[in-house]
Amino acid sequence: MFFTPVNILGMWVRGMSSVAALGTGVYLLRQWRHHWVHEEDRRVRRLTGRYRASPPEVRPARVDVRRPGRIPETSYLIGGLGLVLLTFAGKALGASLWRRRAADEPRAVRAGRVQCLPRPDGSALHVETYGPPDAPALILTHGWGVDRTEWSSLTRGLADRFQLITWDLPGLGRSTRSANQDYSLEKMARDMAAVVAVAGERSVVLVGHSIGGMIILTFCRLFPELVGRQVRGLVLVHTTYTNPVRTTAKRGLYTALQKPVLEPLLHLTVWLSPLVWLMNCLSYFNGSAHVSTARQSFAGAESWGQLDFVARFLLRDSPAVLARGMLGMLRYDAAVTLGKIGAPVLVVSGDRDPLTAPDASERMRAALPAAHLVTLAPAKHQGLLERHGEFSDAVGRFCAACLGG
Repeated sequence: MFFTPVNILGMWVRGMSSVAALGTGVYLLRQWRHHWVHEEDRRVRRLTGRYRASPPEVRPARVDVRRPGRIPETSYLIGGLGLVLLTFAGKALGASLWRRRAADEPRAVRAGRVQCLPRPDGSALHVETYGPPDAPALILTHGWGVDRTEWSSLTRGLADRFQLITWDLPGLGRSTRSANQDYSLEKMARDMAAVVAVAGERSVVLVGHSIGGMIILTFCRLFPELVGRQVRGLVLVHTTYTNPVRTTAKRGLYTALQKPVLEPLLHLTVWLSPLVWLMNCLSYFNGSAHVSTARQSFAGAESWGQLDFVARFLLRDSPAVLARGMLGMLRYDAAVTLGKIGAPVLVVSGDRDPLTAPDASERMRAALPAAHLVTLAPAKHQGLLERHGEFSDAVGRFCAACLGG
């Protein structure tokens, strides 16, 4: 599941609803047990004239299933079992009913050459490289809330022509957390510069999805001397040029909620990270995370493997890390940087993306000196996965033109 600041509200609603469903199920089962024990006491009394458990004066009156407005004991049992089973098996039920399957489901590709890059803030970046060592290089930066395995489809499609350098953002995947808890876009842009150095003196194209694109634009602001010289092109995928709250499909609502609701919830998520992680686990296993992921990230042509691949990241990521990264996005603005980028840019948009609306991509295309816009359709925030064939072709052609690969 991908995260921008607007997702924090849904995370809490899903998590609390999941806890409420489980709690209600346990309560109904306790009520069923209570009435079942009471019925046993009545049966024993009829046979022996005595109550099996406590005296009759301290026991509540038995529920009369024949009176209007009373719930039969079997309803407690059915309702309780249904909610408990849904909590832990809703995802499995969805998998059994989902009819769309793909022959090339995404999978975690981990067969590349591995490097560990220590950083001054105490973090260590996990870097994996695929493809011929002497081929033109692409540096792939994933979205927030996932890791480098997001690029598995692109890796399979382009690793025969290019060297693909993938890395995990700090605190995600196999990269360790920053000791000073700095998850600003500027810190991650400096991390990107360290990954660019892995390519040596070779020319590279930077490819970034969602926050990955924001990091690329921040990199262009901090390291303008590299853009156009070593960095020969940029691919900005389902991303934005400013605080993503302002470019979501419901920007008016979320902009109004940013200060009074979203920011306090982000800080609360940092403080209650273990509890939020448990709520995320419940939402994954009951399937509500899959429903939310399908609604926000896919346009309807996704397979179950693609959907579960994205939703499963909820089990791996620290909510505190996610929240700190989303707080960093609230301070991001690269509008002024766009007009100063001296390298060709491919902007990739999803025609139905609710997290980074298509008009944000149009704005970037108009402001960038040398930009080309490709709109995947139908596609949302995970268009690079749902339409991975078209996406790989577009990126391959652009990178070949920039690097001669």
